[in-house]
Amino acid sequence: MSGARLAARQLRYEQLAFWRNPPAAFFTFFFPLIFLVIFNLVFGNETIDVEGGTTKASTFFVAGISALSVVNGCFTGLAMALAILRDEGVLKRVRGTPLPPWAYLAGRIGFNTLLSLVLIAIVVTVGALFYGVDVPTSTMPAFVVSVGVGAATFAALAFAVSGFVPNAEAAPAVINGIVLPLLFISDVFIREDTAPGWLNDVAQFFPVVHLSSALQAAFNPFETGSGFRPWDLLAMAAWGAFGVVVALRYFSWEPRR
Repeated sequence: MSGARLAARQLRYEQLAFWRNPPAAFFTFFFPLIFLVIFNLVFGNETIDVEGGTTKASTFFVAGISALSVVNGCFTGLAMALAILRDEGVLKRVRGTPLPPWAYLAGRIGFNTLLSLVLIAIVVTVGALFYGVDVPTSTMPAFVVSVGVGAATFAALAFAVSGFVPNAEAAPAVINGIVLPLLFISDVFIREDTAPGWLNDVAQFFPVVHLSSALQAAFNPFETGSGFRPWDLLAMAAWGAFGVVVALRYFSWEPRR
């Protein structure tokens, strides 16, 4: 069997394993919807005037929640899962099978990427049906590409960070300690024009703000261009390459002593 087919079978296995834990699956899909409801309750969903026309405020919430879905699915969830599987000895046993390591990793990354896409589709659909979100069609290719680049970037960073997590018990503290501050300063939870200038400058160094910026531009219904943000995509790709290099050096298949 070819390596590609093995990776596809691993992806299918990850999908089956995910649905065998219904409570976890339910809250995985419910989590971004909670934020959509909270954002509308806290900030309101009035019709706002923007350059190009008027739209509901929720249209701009969706892009931020989409960024959150990518980060949660491809970084937070994946990094925690890797730490748990490593401590339980699952990764060590997988490494001892004929399955190529890259096929196993590709299957996990592929599943988390698909999961992020499904979460975003649900958020967009609920936003359009219940909150009057304007779904742009002309820039949708840019939106999909931005999600794909972001998913690959944060998956690579998840493998890199998991190499520094000492054990499964420490994983939630370490990983959330990294990602939560970035979400708050990267135009996901709070608009960047309300933060100090120096804080926005700091955020520009990290990949979360570039993912949010790329998705905001691609989901803007009044975008006159293609919606692509080359600088943001390039910045994410650079972080993804950095994550691959670090993961190749520090990723561990065996439990830490």
